[in-house]
Amino acid sequence: MSAARWGDDPFDLHDRVAVVTGGSRGIGLGIAAGLASAGADVALWARDADRAEAAAADLRALGVRAIGLACDVAEEDDVRGACAATIAELGRIDICFANAGGGDGYDPLAVSLERWRQLLAVNLDGVFLTLREVARHMVERGGGGKLVAISSITEIFGAPKQAGYAASKGAIGGLVRSLAIEFARHDIQVNSIQPGWIETDATLPMREHEKLKATVLRRTPARRWGQPEDLAGIAVYLASAASNFHTGDTIRVDGGYSIV
Repeated sequence: MSAARWGDDPFDLHDRVAVVTGGSRGIGLGIAAGLASAGADVALWARDADRAEAAAADLRALGVRAIGLACDVAEEDDVRGACAATIAELGRIDICFANAGGGDGYDPLAVSLERWRQLLAVNLDGVFLTLREVARHMVERGGGGKLVAISSITEIFGAPKQAGYAASKGAIGGLVRSLAIEFARHDIQVNSIQPGWIETDATLPMREHEKLKATVLRRTPARRWGQPEDLAGIAVYLASAASNFHTGDTIRVDGGYSIV
């Protein structure tokens, strides 16, 4: 039975190696902590090497191997180097969360093409480069694997001054579904997560905007903003043998915001 390939407990991630891009803080670190708590060794890829290593040190306190590596996911050579360094240090990659991304508000009538392309280079190209490079390793070594891209509820909701961010996240769904078909024959499952309004450094300006903060709280049935650790449970599921027949899907984690 396929589900038994990783042991009797389908959620056990011991002896598995995970990569989390943008893993030194926020949603990425919440995911990484969840994976480490389930037993996975973790490589955190981030542009700030010192911050990545500091976060990795915290994960090592959970009794797993963890490393922090410098990587700008928009740079193909960086992604290739981080992938090679992870394999050299931790032996293999079984799980990958392409989480790195960002965005800043701008007037779509005034934004330059250069700025537009810079944002897509991280949020979309970076996801593709990360998943492609890790998938190459998985296919070559055999044995399957898990690829997960982090999207956003802006994939389904319009957001003012976030046209580039929304466009980049909207493309992730199509990418994931196509890769799920491509890699199914290699026993690699490919899915995505759509977080809702999560308390991170990136959303601090939004939370300081009292009207927006009140609107989010009023619309969210859970009556709170999410925390990075709220992504840990679904991350462990998608990283584990429990999801071996689950692929090409997008799972929303937003406290009910999208159903109101």
